[in-house]
Amino acid sequence: MNTVYQIVVCAGIVPDPLQTLEPVASPSGPALKNEMMLPAVLDPWASHSLYEAANLAKHLPGSKVWLVSLGPKAKLQQVMMTVAQKVPFELVALDGPGGGFTEAAEVAAMLAEAIQAIPGLDKSKLLVFGGWESASRGAGATMQMVGERLGIMDQFQGVDELKIAADGSLEILERIEGGKHQISKCAGLPALLGWATGNLPEPKNNPQIGMVNMRTVMPALQKAKPVKFAGDGLSFVNVALPKQLRETRIVKDKSPDDVAKEIIEWIKK
Repeated sequence: MNTVYQIVVCAGIVPDPLQTLEPVASPSGPALKNEMMLPAVLDPWASHSLYEAANLAKHLPGSKVWLVSLGPKAKLQQVMMTVAQKVPFELVALDGPGGGFTEAAEVAAMLAEAIQAIPGLDKSKLLVFGGWESASRGAGATMQMVGERLGIMDQFQGVDELKIAADGSLEILERIEGGKHQISKCAGLPALLGWATGNLPEPKNNPQIGMVNMRTVMPALQKAKPVKFAGDGLSFVNVALPKQLRETRIVKDKSPDDVAKEIIEWIKK
């Protein structure tokens, strides 16, 4: 099979999940306390899609991977210093908000525009990858809207595995309700896949890959297009962590039905 793919991965950056995140109200709207000081990582959901894309390109000579990422340029640079050592890719950077207080439709519009601007893009060879969900933009709709704006009707969400048949068709393992999977088939490209966890481990750091990637990463960051969302002027009444509430009682000799009824009444209140 001599198929050559152009694989575009949409991946944002998020604060390291090991950090304590505290929402605050800023002059420009909701934000995280000391957000620019928090260490950042590539979105875990999107990371799987990047590793799957690189593995696919590795087994299909001539194929290429682009990483399209929207976030504060300083944070993107910090994250790329690590990510660039994992797998080969060419970065397309957008300098804009990286938090979870942005509208999915606006993010999708910016990502789709950046993808369409990639030189030499051929939709007959195009696979668009991304996270099924997101650690920051968890609307679960961003990738779907990216696909719609690109005119890609064949979309698959919750993907755990992708196989390429000898005739170039795609066999995709998708998660469905009830902890089950379904096998979907797609005759050809273009297609969009929102990845769940995939099947691949995180690649080890390879300084040689990092040096090759950084030759294009730094210029891409320097010319990152600034983006501004129309929703920047929105006002929020309040942003705060959910309050913890614990009410414990020790009751003996009560039937399960009575306990269930009491829990339901408590929830209703």
